[in-house]
Amino acid sequence: MKNSISCGFLLGLAVWAFIIVLREKGIVIPVISNHLTDFITLPMYAYLVEYIMNDLLCYRWKPDLKFIIISAVYLSLLFEVVCPILSEKFTGDFWDVLAYFVGGMIYYLAKVRLFTN
Repeated sequence: MKNSISCGFLLGLAVWAFIIVLREKGIVIPVISNHLTDFITLPMYAYLVEYIMNDLLCYRWKPDLKFIIISAVYLSLLFEVVCPILSEKFTGDFWDVLAYFVGGMIYYLAKVRLFTN
């Protein structure tokens, strides 16, 4: 891993910021506003943990399939089950759960399997 933040991670942050601005202006583009952020959440989360572990803490680590699956389950339970119980701002949605898992699997296959050192 390089000693700089990935362009993909920065692009993900920009997408999140753009979607938040659109939501605050009352502009909702259904698939983009509802599922794109969930799709990129797990890859960004996994990348951030990998960056912290390897580049900041100098520990040799990369996410394995178990980490990706457990993270997807955790995010799904937190944002699709617990948060909707605690706040009306959140809604539980099967498609969001699917987006977490698909995003995680794509990250795993692309980053961990295809570009292994």
